Amino acid sequence: MTRIRRGYIARRRRTKIRLFTSSFRGAHSRLTRTMIQQKIKALFSAYRDRDRHKRNFRCLWVTRINAAIRENGVSYSYSTLINNLYKRQLLLNRKILAQLAILNRNCLYLISNDMIK
Repeated sequence: MTRIRRGYIARRRRTKIRLFTSSFRGAHSRLTRTMIQQKIKALFSAYRDRDRHKRNFRCLWVTRINAAIRENGVSYSYSTLINNLYKRQLLLNRKILAQLAILNRNCLYLISNDMIK
């Protein structure tokens, strides 16, 4: 019997995976089975961490706002500031408030003091 040559489809698939994992270290970019596993792991981590990234930034903004507000007055806290913002229907999200806390703290103090009155 003559030898049958295999097609190119599997080679194409492996080449695509090899291009994806070419920047990985060690066997993760050389061995086919390990490359496939690491590609799956990398894509899963990227998917999972997209939400985690947003969560971490929101937590950072809350921490910055709370720290800046507590410097101004001990009895005033983050939760009361956010509650008062909602009551007054001021459209300032946490990202903007955190930037104000870092860059222009006096403006944040004016907003928070205006809420108390």
